[in-house]
Amino acid sequence: MKSPLDGPHLAAVLVAFLALLCPAVSIADGNEDATVTRIVSYNIKHGQGNDGKVDLDRTAAVLKNLQADFIGLQEVDDRAQRSGGVDQAAELGKQLAMYPAFGSFMDFQGGRYGLAVLSKYPIKHSESITLPIGNEPRVALAVEVSLPSGESLLLVNVHFDWVADDRFRFAQAQRLREYLDQVSMPYLLFGDFNDQPGSRTLRLLAQASIEAAKPREDRFTFSSSDPKIEIDFIFASPVTRWKMVEVNVIDEPVASDHRPVVAALHLRSEKD
Repeated sequence: MKSPLDGPHLAAVLVAFLALLCPAVSIADGNEDATVTRIVSYNIKHGQGNDGKVDLDRTAAVLKNLQADFIGLQEVDDRAQRSGGVDQAAELGKQLAMYPAFGSFMDFQGGRYGLAVLSKYPIKHSESITLPIGNEPRVALAVEVSLPSGESLLLVNVHFDWVADDRFRFAQAQRLREYLDQVSMPYLLFGDFNDQPGSRTLRLLAQASIEAAKPREDRFTFSSSDPKIEIDFIFASPVTRWKMVEVNVIDEPVASDHRPVVAALHLRSEKD
């Protein structure tokens, strides 16, 4: 009996398998510049796991397994005492062979505390956008990179205020929306928004973008050991340029108090 995987059938299966393995693989849609990009958003709690240990090597191992093109990290230390005086963005960039950028919220324990972006591709420019102060100072980290197609992409990482009253979060979202409305290139917005679906904070940002919607049965991102709420998100703009391919929340219960969010997105050519 002839195997169903003989000849062209086997070739088709192999192509599909390779597409799943590759973090940025071309899509056969008649446009050679069309790619799938993998983005990760992860609040790493300065590398401190639920076991109380600060272990940045463990954080790096989690991220390495996700094979991302771009990574947004929240709660990142830069030479702070509690994390051993390590420049965490630079160290993770070194271990993952990615380009790092850091945005500082404030001075902290002899160093700084903030967020970071790691990029597979060289960084053209990065800047911190000051957001309204809430319980702590906050910035959004905006990083511009060049894709293999030559097109620029803006990566915007945020960690909004965490207190129950949403006034600070909404004010931060309003300032961020003002900034994003001036952006002419495609962008990805991601981070720990400390707010849930349906909130006015998320509605404001979703008006100008498309959410990388998670599977409903596995959408909770906090806490990692007993996930019950969804507060970490990835958005993409403009809506007409992006297509969601796959979105997952990774079941990692130890390395941080949040679970990583991973999205594969297809950026359509401007000609499409």
